[in-house]
Amino acid sequence: PLMTNIMDSDPPLYKAYKTLFDKTINELAFQNSNNNNNNKKNQLLSPSSPPSAVVVDECELPLIDLSRLSLGEAAEREECKSHIARASREWGFFQVINHGISKGLLEEVRSEQEKVFKEPFEKKSQEDKYLKFSAGSYRWGTPTATCLGQLSWSEAFHIPLHSISSPNDNANHHNNTDHFRSTVEQFAKTVSNLALKLAVILAEKAWSNDVYKSVEHRVVTNAHVERFSTAYFLCPSYDTVLDSGLEPSVYTKFSFREYRRQVQDDVTNLGFKIGLRRFLNATS
Repeated sequence: PLMTNIMDSDPPLYKAYKTLFDKTINELAFQNSNNNNNNKKNQLLSPSSPPSAVVVDECELPLIDLSRLSLGEAAEREECKSHIARASREWGFFQVINHGISKGLLEEVRSEQEKVFKEPFEKKSQEDKYLKFSAGSYRWGTPTATCLGQLSWSEAFHIPLHSISSPNDNANHHNNTDHFRSTVEQFAKTVSNLALKLAVILAEKAWSNDVYKSVEHRVVTNAHVERFSTAYFLCPSYDTVLDSGLEPSVYTKFSFREYRRQVQDDVTNLGFKIGLRRFLNATS
């Protein structure tokens, strides 16, 4: 049943990466020629069992009540800001409550998201023609994968906000995506206000130079239950020059355009991104 599910998957992972699947199965069969290796095959092929998964102790991320930024006294607001800075410095992650995004909007985004992902692969892969999304926004799999361990089992739409609020007038008009677009636009505008508020707080407290670090993380897939995520990335303009503003500077100066180009090159050539380490000062 597992192989049948993979072969019939949307997007067509098995068809696109058949060579990797066949290579892995043949290697496994050779290594275990004297054993019954059906269970091992299933473990290897199952997206819920990534070969490189690391088990860590369960932990609880910091939880921050953002209502304290607007409803509390001055001392309470400053304390909340300090909690945000400390969580960013020590964890690289934190959860928020009372953030101003309604439960109804979040549920609507999830509903519209599910509808779009359940469109046929032929439509999703021609997103500019059928869904009125910018060309190249639909991404799935890992084109540079050389083994199953590097294969991403996810599919995603990377949609610039300007392409949501200003749809391509030449694209075919499809009413079934209009509500999705308006829902995502409303969500993005709401989250943008929140993201800018948090960015200002972090800038007040340090604005990095390696003070804040994003924790390396991954989403572990499940063979039986779909997982939907909606991410919003707050980015500067491509011509913005990024400088730590502190001495000694851990990183060289670079534009956001240079950073994005380097990330894309690394993903294409290596299968993963290096990130800021590409811009470390020689003395760091």
